[in-house]
Amino acid sequence: MKNSLFALLAFLAIVNSAFFIASHVVTNTYQAPPITHIDFVQAELDSMTLDEKIAQMLVVERTSPTFSPDEAAKLQTAPYGGYILMGQSYSTLAGTRTLVETLQSTAKTPLIITTDEEGGLVQRLKSITDLQPTDIPDMYSVGETGDLDYAQAIGKILAEELRTVGVNVDMAPDADVFSNPNNPVIGRRSFSSDSNVVATMSEALAEGLEQNGVIATFKHFPGHGDTDTDSHQSLPIINRAREELAQSDLIPFKNAIKNGAQFIMVGHIALPKITSDTTPATLSPIITTDLLRHELGYDNLIITDALNMGAITDNYTEADSYIKAVQAGADLLLMPPTPELAEQTIKANIPESQINESVYRILRFKQNYLNDYQYLDPSYFTTPIINEH
Repeated sequence: MKNSLFALLAFLAIVNSAFFIASHVVTNTYQAPPITHIDFVQAELDSMTLDEKIAQMLVVERTSPTFSPDEAAKLQTAPYGGYILMGQSYSTLAGTRTLVETLQSTAKTPLIITTDEEGGLVQRLKSITDLQPTDIPDMYSVGETGDLDYAQAIGKILAEELRTVGVNVDMAPDADVFSNPNNPVIGRRSFSSDSNVVATMSEALAEGLEQNGVIATFKHFPGHGDTDTDSHQSLPIINRAREELAQSDLIPFKNAIKNGAQFIMVGHIALPKITSDTTPATLSPIITTDLLRHELGYDNLIITDALNMGAITDNYTEADSYIKAVQAGADLLLMPPTPELAEQTIKANIPESQINESVYRILRFKQNYLNDYQYLDPSYFTTPIINEH
């Protein structure tokens, strides 16, 4: 990349931001770990109980910045696959880092620690109480520059700041094509209304994340850009045929898969012209397995969008949502409202052979990317903006 981080900072200064660059005690020298031999992953899977396997399929919302004895017992027996940090999960920078380090050191299996850090309106690190992260612009503004180096440099900043608190997977970039101006939930979270711009920009930001030690998540498959409904509140319906998806919404995801995407999030969006009903993509084997797995050839981790959103909770019982999501092909269930019920429901309704397929992918990912995770010194976390023009 010709443009350095300093070029990014200069650019942001032009658009009314300037950032303080701290002297860093720990150098960011991240290198991708070697790929683990498949026999090792299979041996680990074979050693796990059914309860341990099922727990690995859940990424649970952190509801507190503190650590409880009950959590310690869970982490030492059948730990969840991971946690997502939301606003109430954060305290001070040091307190958040201590929480994550405690979770990881207690867990029997390395944990996925994730958060939504996109830029623009979606920056969870702003919940840290004693410092503010770099104020990243919305992705539509980034897309308008057409500068892939700029997008990659933003990914680098995001990764370094996330690693100060121990996040190893970012729920970004948004790979939706902003094709409906009435869209209330995507909007400027998208890079563009041009699918090729979204494809190249989202990949560049993902490279910036992953080259600096944080895995990217491309969302919301098969594309949440052509909706006028917020899936947090109710179920969006997209009346696009398969051919129309191929010409627009699928392009960024196909590009991500070609470039080795490790995480893809499936959205709570219905596509009746493809599925012949209003089943959300999250719960549809036609979308999750037939299209994403088989047709597009994706063999890495599939995670649902949050299962506590209105598009799911208003239309399905909690137990049904867990059964249908796993039957559809999801490996990881994000933010199940009642994790214990999710575990019981999966155990009673999903064949162990299918559970094994998902947990194999989860363990393979963890062996390849989480075992050698490196925290960064807090000096990588910026101070508030000190100059405005």
